[in-house]
Amino acid sequence: MTMEEATAHDDRRATPRGRYLDGRIKSLILDLTAPRAGERLLDIGCGGGEHLCLFRRKGCDVTGIDPSPFMLDLARQRLEHRVDLHQGRAEDLLFSDNEFDIVTLITSLEFMDDPGRAVAEAIRVCRGRVFIGVMNRYSAIGAQGRLMNLFNSPIDKKARHFHLASLTAMIRSQLQGVRIQWGSVIFLPWGWYGFGAGMEERIPVMNNPFGAFLGLSFSVTFSFRTIQEVIREPAPLSAEGRRPVPGVVREAKHGS
Repeated sequence: MTMEEATAHDDRRATPRGRYLDGRIKSLILDLTAPRAGERLLDIGCGGGEHLCLFRRKGCDVTGIDPSPFMLDLARQRLEHRVDLHQGRAEDLLFSDNEFDIVTLITSLEFMDDPGRAVAEAIRVCRGRVFIGVMNRYSAIGAQGRLMNLFNSPIDKKARHFHLASLTAMIRSQLQGVRIQWGSVIFLPWGWYGFGAGMEERIPVMNNPFGAFLGLSFSVTFSFRTIQEVIREPAPLSAEGRRPVPGVVREAKHGS
């Protein structure tokens, strides 16, 4: 994305219709992620940092990763010193296991070379919950060919579109039996948003698969291996081995 394209994207989002649609999407994101102040959050494919700002306002400690130096520069300008930014690929994250409370992929999975690998990496670095937000293949706007206009980026023409079944299958291939919460927003035909926003508000959001923006969240249980799992057989101790470590008994007596 060039500077002109990024500016045009921001201008379209600043229109009354753009603000309304943007607000609907962000409301669903917050409902499904439930961020709390002090939590560590990683946004994979963070782009210009729009969603990092959203979570930063909720008090999260935010980190972003994106392959584009240009987009990272935009994010840096937007958040200044209040963000930790890295250049890199979603399929090979440079972070440790279980490092973040929340991990998000928001309209970024569509552009990745290996989406399944990106989801696996998101799960690996998470110790809390993962959120995935995508452009929905099955939506009124998508059926009209207007889904790209909603997300306002020329590179969207290269995007793959997901649907609920493909995403849940991708997640459960990594975490069998995991409970997934999901919902969607933006249900009406594109041209209706000049006058039909009230109708949008009456449509249930959760467990509705037909909105243009589809969001899913699921928990990742922190796990670790104990030394007992590695050493299955007790090691024989010699008489020398049974002797206490020098100083331990004395220190215990002094503390009693």
